[in-house]
Amino acid sequence: MRLMGERSGSTSTGDSSNVHMNYPLLSALLAFAFAQSIKVFTTRYKEKRWDVKQLLGSGGMPSSHSATVSALTVAVGFQDGVAGTTFAIALILACVVMYDATGVRLQAGRQAELLNQLVYELPAEHPLADTRPLRELLGHTPPQVAAGSLLGLVTAGIIHLISHVN
Repeated sequence: MRLMGERSGSTSTGDSSNVHMNYPLLSALLAFAFAQSIKVFTTRYKEKRWDVKQLLGSGGMPSSHSATVSALTVAVGFQDGVAGTTFAIALILACVVMYDATGVRLQAGRQAELLNQLVYELPAEHPLADTRPLRELLGHTPPQVAAGSLLGLVTAGIIHLISHVN
């Protein structure tokens, strides 16, 4: 039985390198930052223009949401093992986030695209003609989610290797 304030998992071993680093959190944040940064370059390649707004935007290649939750899940698995509750929670969270990105959010973005087209075709005197366009890039295609997931796995793996080099 654990006492209040005790930590579970392998981080309670007293290893001084773990005291200064929350490996799962660092992995998730770095994977997110890498994915958002990569979007600037994939937009440049695809649209032949630089779009720094991609650093904060949703949608696009790769999925930063998938990269984040995949890195978190892999890092928790490395740190605490795959048999624990923490890993189970992280894995279910990752599955829900990635399913949502390719399902609900992708469809909402496609609906926004259609609605924007309808509003664009309205006559100027129509009351909705001046409506601000809806955000269209909300979700992800399966390849974007897969790329984000792979990026998260690689990020967590590299950080794990770096943090365990003596």
